[in-house]
Amino acid sequence: MGLLECCARCLIGAPFASLVATGLCFFGVALFCGCGHEALTGTEQLIETYFSKNYQDYEYLIDVIHAFQYVIYGTASFFFLYGALLLAEGFYTTGAVRQIFGDYKTTICGKGLSATVTGGPKGRGARGPQRAHSLQRVCQCLGKWLGHPDKFVGITYVLTIVWLLVFACSAVPVYIYFNTWTTCQSIANPSKTSASIGTLCADARMYGVLPWNAFPGKVCGSNLLSICKTSEFQMTFHLFIAAFVGAAATLVSLLTFMIAATYNFAVLKLMGRGTKF
Repeated sequence: MGLLECCARCLIGAPFASLVATGLCFFGVALFCGCGHEALTGTEQLIETYFSKNYQDYEYLIDVIHAFQYVIYGTASFFFLYGALLLAEGFYTTGAVRQIFGDYKTTICGKGLSATVTGGPKGRGARGPQRAHSLQRVCQCLGKWLGHPDKFVGITYVLTIVWLLVFACSAVPVYIYFNTWTTCQSIANPSKTSASIGTLCADARMYGVLPWNAFPGKVCGSNLLSICKTSEFQMTFHLFIAAFVGAAATLVSLLTFMIAATYNFAVLKLMGRGTKF
């Protein structure tokens, strides 16, 4: 069999849903972690410059920001590794499912990808066990870890619930910055509001960012408008929006992974060829 034919048959068993979900996961995590890290740094600078003159007022906030930045590093590393494992698991179970339905021919590539999951033939001939192909041996070894879609479904389900909370939390800074930006728009167009410009303020204390005894803690009127026009504010606002979009993309990828893994596991289990509990 030629190399091109072998590759073409291997592509028949490619998990396209897992491939799309993996790309979306990598993109979303990179966007969330990268933009989130820089947005937190920008928030720290804005607080130091405009909302508090005493370091003790925002010392705890800086510690929290730095802790979140370290968590971001770990989150990025974990999801890149777990996304690769989910993609490998998708190749195994998708190959097994398509072999069951007759869409995935039993070639060396097919055996290597699905022998462990499906419990296929061991390759016995007239002279006893045949010598296994090196690729098949490697795939069978990896299959001991990857040929359990039920475990991946459970882990991915828990991660989806956790990431749903992360997604909700990532919306909070977007909401705060959007309210501040809306207030600035009202100050810039006083004809659209009945309130006095001097009473339109952005108070970091009301969001729990600073303690209530922080001074000044809030910025009002034309001073707030000048802050909104700075590049630091604009950049931080857009970075938080990008991080929110990245969190949404990661959530969609996890849901796609979970649906694909659940379908493959259900087919293998119903056909009596799935893993045992």
